Amino acid sequence: MRRAIQLASLGLGKAAPNPCVGSVIVYEDRIIGEGFHRLYGTAHAEVNAVNSVKAAERHLLSKSTIYVTLEPCHHYGKTPPCVDLILENKIPKVIIGCRDPNPKVGGKSIEKLKQNGVEVTVGILEKDCWEVAKRFMTFFTKKRPYIILKYAKSKDGFIGKLNKQVWITGSQSKRLVHKWRNEEGSILVGTNTAAIDNPSLTNRLWYGKNPLRLVIDTKGKLNLNLNLFDDKAETKVFKNSAIELMLKALSDLKINSLIVEGGATLLNSFIEKGLWDEARVFTGNCYLEDGIAAPNLPKNEPIETKIIGQDKLEIFKFQDTNSH
Repeated sequence: MRRAIQLASLGLGKAAPNPCVGSVIVYEDRIIGEGFHRLYGTAHAEVNAVNSVKAAERHLLSKSTIYVTLEPCHHYGKTPPCVDLILENKIPKVIIGCRDPNPKVGGKSIEKLKQNGVEVTVGILEKDCWEVAKRFMTFFTKKRPYIILKYAKSKDGFIGKLNKQVWITGSQSKRLVHKWRNEEGSILVGTNTAAIDNPSLTNRLWYGKNPLRLVIDTKGKLNLNLNLFDDKAETKVFKNSAIELMLKALSDLKINSLIVEGGATLLNSFIEKGLWDEARVFTGNCYLEDGIAAPNLPKNEPIETKIIGQDKLEIFKFQDTNSH
């Protein structure tokens, strides 16, 4: 299952709005096939795993175990149901990381497999399997995108200067942020950040697709010559600053992840409403002495701390007693 999780993570930024899923086929403690969901609209992890089995070993499928990080699909979408593929190949044992929260699946595949005499085990490394598919899981369990807050602050706790662009982090951190943009469905800034910093919000220092760019402009005062409105990526303007309406619009577009890269006011509005899942906070190797205070993130310990060049990166998770 750990190998299946590794494989699943390779689909990040490409499988959406589908989940990142990995699958491994084992015969007598030997992996004979493996795969992951590479790209939305193409074959799922289980199909790629079965197809990777050498022709000379196809007969072993009927004596093998298939591991999959998420319950196999039960319905026709862009591709046929994976549960039928498992039954067609007479694979006798299925190990599933976590159930699919999509009501079109939601335990139906597990039932169908059991009804056809397949031995099914559910909940192996469930937390890790949930984590690798967290954008998809959040979309169905919370009816909104997975929300990542991202900002940089100085060593003395400031996020920037009033009406002035300030660079706090170094080039390595900037490149990492562009990698993150490729992994997510959308990215949001407020009016002031768009006007003062004139960001492009593309992943030009990385590769792959750009996220959908979002900007709040309640008074319609943003200059259309700003980088946000170039042809490098699509941009959606919100005339209403209500976060809930924005998240509903993204859900309707089947966008299951959002990076909030705005200023302190925008970030604090998400924090105050408890509408975030993860915060990625850089502390740059500089002092600003005065300026705009960094957002008021609830006091909790980071789940991860890294040194990126001369910057410190801390990753926080929203503490929800009802979540995984």
